[in-house]
Amino acid sequence: MAGAASSPGPLDDPGDEVGLTTLAPGVAVHPDHASLLRELDTAPLGLEHVVSWWIASGGTLADGLSVAIIGMALPLAEHQLHLGTVEVALLGAGLVAGAAVGASVGGHLADRVGRTAVMLADMLLLIVAAVASSVAWSAPLLVVAQCGVGIAVGIDFPAGSSYVAETMPQASRAHFLVATIANQAVGMVLGAALVLGLVHEVQTPSVWRFFFGVEALVAAFFLLARLHLVESPRWLMARGRNREALRAMEVFVPSRARAFEGIAARLGDRPLHVARIPHDDKAARFRSIFAPAYRRRTLLTTVPWLLMDIATYGVGLFTPVLLDTLGVRSHSSNLPARTASLALGTGFVDLFLLAGFAVGVVVVARFGRLRMQILGFVGMAIGMGVLLASTQVTISVLRVAFVLVGFVAFNFLMNVGPNSTTYVLPAELFPTQLRSTGSGFAASMAKVGATIGVFLVPVVSAHWGTAAVVGAMVVVSLLGATTTVLWRVDDREQTLEEHQASEPVDTL
Repeated sequence: MAGAASSPGPLDDPGDEVGLTTLAPGVAVHPDHASLLRELDTAPLGLEHVVSWWIASGGTLADGLSVAIIGMALPLAEHQLHLGTVEVALLGAGLVAGAAVGASVGGHLADRVGRTAVMLADMLLLIVAAVASSVAWSAPLLVVAQCGVGIAVGIDFPAGSSYVAETMPQASRAHFLVATIANQAVGMVLGAALVLGLVHEVQTPSVWRFFFGVEALVAAFFLLARLHLVESPRWLMARGRNREALRAMEVFVPSRARAFEGIAARLGDRPLHVARIPHDDKAARFRSIFAPAYRRRTLLTTVPWLLMDIATYGVGLFTPVLLDTLGVRSHSSNLPARTASLALGTGFVDLFLLAGFAVGVVVVARFGRLRMQILGFVGMAIGMGVLLASTQVTISVLRVAFVLVGFVAFNFLMNVGPNSTTYVLPAELFPTQLRSTGSGFAASMAKVGATIGVFLVPVVSAHWGTAAVVGAMVVVSLLGATTTVLWRVDDREQTLEEHQASEPVDTL
């Protein structure tokens, strides 16, 4: 049916045979769908939005919690289970590799079966994997269990980001997406606090098992909370399940519930379709994110994120120096005491992450996603440059000052910029039919970058020294800025549907 440009029609428009409403160049939908989308985008931010956001963001909190807990449990488990170098390496890599697999699989599933179904399933898997970690009696079992933890948190990344993007009002969307990934740092701080409490209360070398038990309890809380989440109205409309979508919308726009009553009959099972893929492709296909219409966006959302995660592991080399200087790192032979010290140090480092995210919640929406991503990458390179200079300083006090400035600059600007924006961009730039698939692929590539960092940084450091690692990370950070500029798209504040407008720059 030919689409004439028009403004969204009234919610009580009685016409069945109507022209399509053009939302953006190349994006035309049924007038009733246009009206419903407008209701979602312009709804006043209410308690229902905030509660739904908090429950949906539990996956990123669990991700930060799991990273913090394995880091602090590892020295104790290594001693009790007599782990060798290979087992220790596999435990670290297993969590990251599991997350890479989980993100890719979870994204595809969330586009096929729904956001809430996947978010429930991944919390259930996390409970099972965390409990298995707590009772593991051998290294292989602990490695497998931690792979399960990684898969669970990886699955949640694309489902959670898609849900938040699709349910938040347009004016609040970027703020809450950044706040969602900021919960990763909240999870790390929470993990450090829980470990401190457990080490103080449970005076036994097996205390590390309680760490994973608490992780299972946190996952159980979010599992129960998510039982009360309604499905994303946008996803339901994209599947032609308009009656269910209208019921879900009543949660977010309760004042308009009566106005929705007559719409379901008019829409029937007509799907909302704004993607530049074949109209009958209701089930998202992985290859669609590499189609000419989305190839540029796929590169933009994956390559910089991969590069950022590689660079993150470079700055980690300086964490022991910083913690030693500030007196929060213990060299005691008592393992629980060392674990408590490690928890304090982790909490201190994570304060920089939280500070950057707190600023990112405001500035990403105000100044633009890509602008902040570019500035953040450049800032990371500058921070790394200061750390590189510290390797040439012989005066201890001055060297510590260089390390502190470089460390703070890198972590703060990373979280103000790319650590926030790389999470936001795929959730906004891909259409509903592909949103989780695109977000999941981007997140999985980020975990590939993390895996590269895990293995590459120690090798380069051993062969060529710390200065070589830091120099390489300066280059990696600048590559992140360069690729963002190279594959940039229109990132102005728009509705999710307006982001699907046909763009001449969007083909390669």
